[in-house]
Amino acid sequence: MSTLRVTAELLTVHEHPNADALELAQVGLYRAVVAKGAYVSGDAALYIPEQAVLPDTLIEELGLTGRLAGGAANRVKAVRLRGELSQGIVCRPRALADVDLAQAAADGTDFAELLSIAKWCPPIPPTMDGDVERAPGLLPWVDIENIQRFPAIFEAGEPVVLTEKLHGSACLLTYAAAEEGPGRVQVSSKGFGSKGLALQEDPRNLYWRAVLGHGVPEAAARLAEKLGASRVGIFGEVFGAGVQDLSYGANARSEELGYAVFDVSAEIDGQVVWLDAAELLEGELPLVPRLYEGPYDIDRVLELASGRETVSGRELHLREGVVIRPVPERYSPVVGGRAIAKAVSPAYLTRKGGTEYE
Repeated sequence: MSTLRVTAELLTVHEHPNADALELAQVGLYRAVVAKGAYVSGDAALYIPEQAVLPDTLIEELGLTGRLAGGAANRVKAVRLRGELSQGIVCRPRALADVDLAQAAADGTDFAELLSIAKWCPPIPPTMDGDVERAPGLLPWVDIENIQRFPAIFEAGEPVVLTEKLHGSACLLTYAAAEEGPGRVQVSSKGFGSKGLALQEDPRNLYWRAVLGHGVPEAAARLAEKLGASRVGIFGEVFGAGVQDLSYGANARSEELGYAVFDVSAEIDGQVVWLDAAELLEGELPLVPRLYEGPYDIDRVLELASGRETVSGRELHLREGVVIRPVPERYSPVVGGRAIAKAVSPAYLTRKGGTEYE
């Protein structure tokens, strides 16, 4: 899940092909449905992204009472309005009436706290929960921004790799080498890992079942020795029926629990670097499918983000999307960190009965 920022943006307004009273306001490559005539291209307005949880007062002001997602009808979710995908909300709240939104857009001001807008945190099922301990040495995963929100992360023609984004739950394993004897293994979820917490070993826990069942600690130890690394992080997706609503033919309630590595990091000579999981772990551990390697083309990215999954080999259901990485790894000034992004299938965003556990 990406970070939540509620910012002012300059809009490009398009005609809605199926509704005379509606238009499409574009932010990055996202489009949100708005009332016709409310904005013109070049206007500045507030953009509230998906997964934002709004306070009741703002919901009432925007005329969205009872129309948002979640049990409390307060969460922003992608929807189709008259056939067009609408992602996020474009508005001008009264609380910002005296704010120069064009200048705020230039400054990148975040209005989430001012407007009491929070990021939605999904509930934690019992199989993904457990006793935790502080883990300052845990190598964390990074939040991945959507390429449609930040289309300038990559340059046209830049060499990239696209891997399939799986709808499971991210599992973080850190192996810390020891001078003598076996190293220390810490396992966490994305949610706990972001708080610097690791899950105590428990054979009933989803993540521990996955890493022990697939021999991930042993693979991490071998990799640390090969690289001369003091720490190795192996990041995998745990999936199957009982994890999320998309199963890929696996089953978390049995020995058929799915697991696939999507990234690797290592601390070498005191510096943490990101490495190619396929190059290092092919034949060692299951890997997420690699769908494309070549020059970056946004149309190709969005095309591959949709379609059917390839993990099972049977195209059992829709694909969540793709993850884009540059070759080689680099820093991105656009997001102020690692150059990595995701593109998500519209069908995935608007599916019914979806789950989003971390």
